[in-house]
Amino acid sequence: MSVMPHHPDPQALVEQFAGGYRFELDDFQRRGCLALASGQGALVAAPTGAGKTVVGEFAVWLALRSGGKAFYTTPLKALSNQKFGDFVARHGAANVGLLTGDNSINGEAPVVVMTTEVLRNMLYEAARPSAACAMWSWTRSTTSRTGSGGRSGRRS
Repeated sequence: MSVMPHHPDPQALVEQFAGGYRFELDDFQRRGCLALASGQGALVAAPTGAGKTVVGEFAVWLALRSGGKAFYTTPLKALSNQKFGDFVARHGAANVGLLTGDNSINGEAPVVVMTTEVLRNMLYEAARPSAACAMWSWTRSTTSRTGSGGRSGRRS
């Protein structure tokens, strides 16, 4: 008889996480965390200082708990450095990396804190086809046009 894997109750996960804080989570924080714990996405929009970070910290906690990977982005290097220090203190240096324009520390860690600029550059780089890929595509299109496997002498 096979045993079904145990999927933790999303509400219980949020409660376990919230127990690590010295304050009660606000309703929007709970709802954001609950969405993530349920396998959904969450867009959190709240005024500066309202506590949006808690939902991001929950995502990091979930990733570490499940053996996944998380990218935590900030708009400024100073904020990335600060969050890196916070996460190292909470989750240990082996579990947290930092990527900014100036620093690259443990970039293969399960949690990587980075500036949004670094993430943007990573996404752009991943979207660019390599020269080999572009050459293969051009060669394949000329091969199928001539039907002989060679160049036709025409380029489009």
